[in-house]
Amino acid sequence: MTEDAPADNPYVREPDTEFAPTGKLSAEDAREQAEQLREAIRYHDYRYYVENDPVISDRAYDELFERLEELEGAFDLDTEGSPTARVGGEPMDELESVDLVVPLLSIDSSGEADDVRAFDDRVRRELDDGAAVDYVCEPKFDGLSIEIVYVEGRYERAATRGDGETGDDVTENVRTIASVPQRLRGDPPGVLVVRGEIHMSLSGFQAHNRERVEQGKEPFANPRNAAAGSLRQLDPSVTAERPLDCFFYDVLWVEEEPAPVDEIGPEDADAEEAASVGGLALDGLDTHWDEHRQLPEWGLQVNDRHELVEGVDHAIAFRNDLQADRDDLDYEIDGTVLKVNDREQCRQLGTTSRHYRWAYAYKFPARTEETRIADIVVQVGRTGRLTPVALLDPVDVGGVTVSRASLHNQSEIAELGVDVGDIVTVQRAGDVIPYVAEVVEDNSEGHFELPDECPVCGSDVEADGPLRFCTGGLSCPAQLKRSVEHYAGDSGLDIEGLGEEAADQLVEAGLIEDSIADLYEIDAEELADLEGWGEKSAEKLREEIEGSKSPSLGSFLSALGIPEVGPTMAADLAAAFGSVDALLDADEEEIREVEGFGPTVAGHVAEFFANERNRRVIERLREAGVEPEPPESTTAGDELDGLTFVFTGALSVTRDEAQSLVEAHGANATSSVSSNTDYLVAGDDPGRTKREDAETEEVPIVDEGEFEELLADHDIEYPPE
Repeated sequence: MTEDAPADNPYVREPDTEFAPTGKLSAEDAREQAEQLREAIRYHDYRYYVENDPVISDRAYDELFERLEELEGAFDLDTEGSPTARVGGEPMDELESVDLVVPLLSIDSSGEADDVRAFDDRVRRELDDGAAVDYVCEPKFDGLSIEIVYVEGRYERAATRGDGETGDDVTENVRTIASVPQRLRGDPPGVLVVRGEIHMSLSGFQAHNRERVEQGKEPFANPRNAAAGSLRQLDPSVTAERPLDCFFYDVLWVEEEPAPVDEIGPEDADAEEAASVGGLALDGLDTHWDEHRQLPEWGLQVNDRHELVEGVDHAIAFRNDLQADRDDLDYEIDGTVLKVNDREQCRQLGTTSRHYRWAYAYKFPARTEETRIADIVVQVGRTGRLTPVALLDPVDVGGVTVSRASLHNQSEIAELGVDVGDIVTVQRAGDVIPYVAEVVEDNSEGHFELPDECPVCGSDVEADGPLRFCTGGLSCPAQLKRSVEHYAGDSGLDIEGLGEEAADQLVEAGLIEDSIADLYEIDAEELADLEGWGEKSAEKLREEIEGSKSPSLGSFLSALGIPEVGPTMAADLAAAFGSVDALLDADEEEIREVEGFGPTVAGHVAEFFANERNRRVIERLREAGVEPEPPESTTAGDELDGLTFVFTGALSVTRDEAQSLVEAHGANATSSVSSNTDYLVAGDDPGRTKREDAETEEVPIVDEGEFEELLADHDIEYPPE
């Protein structure tokens, strides 16, 4: 046992996890045991994250942690500062913005050694002595920079880097990360502000993505996206379930006496100097290397792949060695950061408006790997587009185990000459998206050909240049989930509560089996029985679906998902033909007469409405009560010219009627809130996302009564007759 282990604590080494029932403990015994468990768990966190030398098994640790949770719950013990705070607190309405203690700038970068030498030349020239400069070399983590504040050794606040001066308050989310201690070790100062990098280990990322795929969710593209999405959750309990980690690497600020968080930081006169070195020079911490040695003493995890070197040649050699070892690391890095070691020299070098002039990132090139194509499968998307996907013998690319890669289209397949059994190079576009770059060993004859029939529904496949499309239309099962999502989305009928996850769930549960027309036959009781649903949410979705039965003709046409026809072209079609029946009877020549419709798009439209399956779906929608409203032939006036409205929730009229009214008087009506929105009109049970977006963009939110008054001020009658 090391000297810094808690004395006389039975849960430090070889702990006995056969605990007595809580009902047999007195309140005093429970408090004493809880304190011993908290002390031991903090010690085990230190040994695991900082020393990388745990003294108990993961299973024993979990049993200690579960016992502490049990005691705190059974005896209503105060959990402030307890390791159990990591399980997550109450959901938040939004992430607040906070001012950072010290401005956090970015680091200039390049993948060329000549640029790194030019950086070193400038540093030595500006220091005016020409001597070799000592650099601290660190991995450049592919994560999120974070500022964390401790007061009297207690965790107080965490904020993202944001714009460098203001970031998101993610205190409760970061609290859930086990490698971020709730209390510091040793003798920390009254105030300590440190900088670190939140990331997701590669092993944790792969395990979490497997879980997502098993649950029918879209996997994260890379560990950085996974970490960013996890850190910005409004529900900390969701963050607590994600395998996040943190490395610390900078001391930003120290004060000997404790102070409230909002009073911590440099005075205005010191702010520029503090920014120039990432914090002021501190007693005993005159170099960046001093920081690396001190941080673990406070219990803060420091990455072990860092080194103090003399001169740029050694820094470049460090980077090359790190690149060679990159595949063996359990975290994603994309280069090496060089920092001038001496903080007084950093102060002399200062900053630009965006970058530290004493730090530079020497980046790695994009990864390429070779593997065998085990099979090629064809996916069918919402529009019927066939996308070939190569199934690979698993290969590590960019720190991620890749087992599939895009082949894009038939022309690219032919150009590559790729087929099953070939050995290929797999590369990550932007170091993120895997694709087949070239064939390095041809083990097949010819190349893969996309099928002539849809692999899902058996309909004919038609070519459109290099692309191939299933002609099965809306009833093709493979297109069903994405068709439902599109029909209900911003480009369709804007049915709130029916996004990607809900669409997948409804199809998988069999509530939607044939086409989007099944939406209007969903039973609220059956919906309420699904996981994550209840009577209120199910009824609200049913009301949203019912409220979509009188859409504008343009919205309806856009919702159908006609290839290459988005909201604008759908509105043009609606204005030109005026009804669904007219489009069902139109031929390609008539459609080509609409301005902007060339032969390709006109052909898609004509084929779509000639398709018997599509016609049956449209017939079913109309039988369910969906009656698209024809566009207004003329505008009523321009009283609302220049204004943009967004509607959410249930109004006394349909949402389409409200949109048509404002559009008839010169306004724009859009489906999503942006900085260009003038008013969000909120009816009963408004959508949470639109309200949050309106608050973020500082868009006025008005209820239906206020909307009516606004229109009355412009002599517009509401509700419309």
